[in-house]
Amino acid sequence: MSRIGDCGPTAARWFGTGPHRERGGRFARRAVARVAGWAAAALLGGCATYHALPLASAPNLSPRLSGLRTEVPALRAGAAARRIGLDEPLSIDDIGMLAVLNDPALRSERGYLGLAQAALLQATLLPNPLASVTFEPLLSHGVSPSWSASLTEDVGAILTYHTRVKSARFALGQVNADLLWREWQVAQQARVLALDLYWNGRSVVLARREVKLLDQEVRAVRSATEARVLGLPALAPLLAAQASAEQFLATAALTQQQGWQQLDALLGLTPGVRFAIAAPVLAPVPSSLEPLIARLPERRPDLVALRLGYRSADENVRTAIIGQFPALVLGGQWDQDNTNTSNAGPTAAFGLPIFDRNQGQIAAARATRRLLHEQYQSRLDQAAGAAQALVARIRRLNLDVGRARREARTADSFSRAARRAYSEDNLDSRSLVDYETTALRRRIEANTLELSLGEAHIALTVDLGLGLPRARIALPAHPRTFAE
Repeated sequence: MSRIGDCGPTAARWFGTGPHRERGGRFARRAVARVAGWAAAALLGGCATYHALPLASAPNLSPRLSGLRTEVPALRAGAAARRIGLDEPLSIDDIGMLAVLNDPALRSERGYLGLAQAALLQATLLPNPLASVTFEPLLSHGVSPSWSASLTEDVGAILTYHTRVKSARFALGQVNADLLWREWQVAQQARVLALDLYWNGRSVVLARREVKLLDQEVRAVRSATEARVLGLPALAPLLAAQASAEQFLATAALTQQQGWQQLDALLGLTPGVRFAIAAPVLAPVPSSLEPLIARLPERRPDLVALRLGYRSADENVRTAIIGQFPALVLGGQWDQDNTNTSNAGPTAAFGLPIFDRNQGQIAAARATRRLLHEQYQSRLDQAAGAAQALVARIRRLNLDVGRARREARTADSFSRAARRAYSEDNLDSRSLVDYETTALRRRIEANTLELSLGEAHIALTVDLGLGLPRARIALPAHPRTFAE
């Protein structure tokens, strides 16, 4: 049996036995303190710190147009940023861009991009190695205290690293494309509202003129009936026309107010803000749809998002298939017993695939991929069909608008001729009012058709993905591309 004093000098220094007990103990304590200090510094240096993010205490709506964000960032490399001018009437395209820059709902939805970036960051991180240390002090017979240490790593996480990172990168691209599609939907909504406000505002002005003319005629005819110059049957059609015109004016004015409220909300303005809207300029209809429809999967952000989501799901299928193999943990172990005998060697731990071979995860991943596959085909079919239907509708509306404009011009010419005849005492006031109200009605009808035509044009540009910036849609070679 060995004696404590027979321990080697190295062991005696480390474990505090023999003649080097005091000096070795001090050395061991200093070494442990240094290692602990280095470890603590490393851990604290990589730790996140808490920063408060207080909630807002008041609404963030602007009471005036000048309080909005107006600088449009450059969407392509080498392009310059531009600022939307507020001194002149705003075009419907500028109003759509203002909505993208200032819509409160979009500001909150952009937070999903940060979540996707965090998910990508998490996917690039491997699990930490697992270290374990045991120490058993010497209490009775023996040469030295026993101890053991081990270091292991989950090999399964390493095997699925590549597919998990690719899936997270595709998911980040999907969120970015979805956000871009949502931005253009908000822009479309703002443009349609501005178009409605422009044409409906013109109709409200015409309807007020019609109501004013009918009021004057009703008062004149009522005075004539009271003086028994005219009978009551002459007043009845005028009262009916007056009631119809007043109802139309009330409906149009209410629609106008609701439109302004919706547009103010999209722009982040307080209700009641008004500004001038420029006359709409419609983009020409493409001469051929086939090339545009063929490139829809590359142009429309929602289709790009579904493609990226499908590729993310495909990588999840690969990850699930790799995960069907038994869990494997590899590492090394070192130990020394109380007889001062040291041992070292590899360790391995693996699961036995008896009950769970990851069948559930594989089935779920495959079902998700199939769902996205069908959703993509359905969305592509809908986009192509909607574009073709809109082109047919625009062609029909062009004919209707042309007819309505001609009829409005004809009615205006009759109204002017009636005004001249009335001034020459060749026409009574009742007939003059009929000519003038007919001209106003024709112009209101033309405005309504112009509005429908403009809405169809805006819908077509969005359905075909025309004018969308492709710089944000392209799949990045590095995950930071979307974050930047």
